[in-house]
Amino acid sequence: MSIKILGLNHHNATLDYREKLTFTEQETRSAINKIIANESIEGAVILSTCNRTEIYLSCNDKGFEYVNGWLNKFKEIDSMTEKLLFSIKNEAAIAHLSRVACGLDSMILGEPQILGQLKDAYQLSKDMGALDKNFIKLFSHIFYVAKKVRSNTKIGNNPVSVAYAAVVLANQFFSRLSNHTALLIGAGSSIELVAKHLTNKEIGKLFIANRNIEKAQKLANKYNGYAIDIANLDGVLEISDMILSATTSETPILVKSQLESAIKRRRRKPIFAVDMAVPRDLDPMIQELEDVYLYTIDDLQKVVIEGQNKRKLAANQADLIIEEQTAKYLNQLKGDKIDRTIIKLRSHAESIRTEVLDQSKKQIKKGDDIESILEQNSINLIKKLLHKPSVKLKEAAENSDEVFVENISKLFDLNKE
Repeated sequence: MSIKILGLNHHNATLDYREKLTFTEQETRSAINKIIANESIEGAVILSTCNRTEIYLSCNDKGFEYVNGWLNKFKEIDSMTEKLLFSIKNEAAIAHLSRVACGLDSMILGEPQILGQLKDAYQLSKDMGALDKNFIKLFSHIFYVAKKVRSNTKIGNNPVSVAYAAVVLANQFFSRLSNHTALLIGAGSSIELVAKHLTNKEIGKLFIANRNIEKAQKLANKYNGYAIDIANLDGVLEISDMILSATTSETPILVKSQLESAIKRRRRKPIFAVDMAVPRDLDPMIQELEDVYLYTIDDLQKVVIEGQNKRKLAANQADLIIEEQTAKYLNQLKGDKIDRTIIKLRSHAESIRTEVLDQSKKQIKKGDDIESILEQNSINLIKKLLHKPSVKLKEAAENSDEVFVENISKLFDLNKE
């Protein structure tokens, strides 16, 4: 079994293609059960975010081919999306997973949210019994590396997340946020970050809408906002200067007609809107409205964020840490493998020793001559220990396998003799 990754992300796939491959939590659970039911797969984790859908596998080549075929059918992938899928394995896969955990592979360099999302994905698989011992060990290593990078570099300095980028963009659109009202849709980590950054920018008024009104109320209390039910958005749209949305809804939360009505009641005062969700919360048709300025998560990539250049230096330092830690991890795996082989070798020798010892004890009880017993059974011990190696050596000689013969000579240090 080896570590393999299958998926696509923001590096090679636009939002239109990433949307086709997103997994809800229910879909993730169903998918993991389906994947690990295959005997060629020992572990599976699915990470599905706004910027990536990646399936991490502990499997052989046969298992990987199965998942590739299954994914195409499950998501009804078209030929273009299929071409965008990438796959990596072994050392490259471990390095990639480390970069993902550290935020080095994110749209916004060094953003910390991805680590939490990866931990949640890992925990879900663990709770479902979808992780083998090697996979658990791998993710323990990945989380250790992520912590080490955060502690030993400045990659986390100067907040630069998708949420922060959205607020920076809003601040560019409106010169003073203190004179404006923001409507946040959702109550997850992204929306909480938006609320935090807007509060730091002294936003005038803040509304937080969610299907679970208790979650909205909790967040609103934390940032001096107002909680509303997501079903009552129309009444708030006409007073909202900006709308920022990030939910897990599979269908649009807002459609063109709702914003069209709000604009009329606002007497054509512009609305700044950012859709941070995948699939999208705001119907793309909304961008046809003259007085609504709609940005998607892909547009945030174009925002020049203060502190990004500083993070590039930290990213270089982080890459060195990842390279060093990946090498250590692989060496440790090799050492573990050798240790297991040594244990098996010692166990094999011990079983032969026990067998010969038991035979000696029986002979002594019978009253046989002890010196004869020691002489004969020491010879038997050597014969039993060297029987299989001798057979393998003869086979190697018959097959002209000089490398094997030479390795045996090195193993027992025979050349010196």
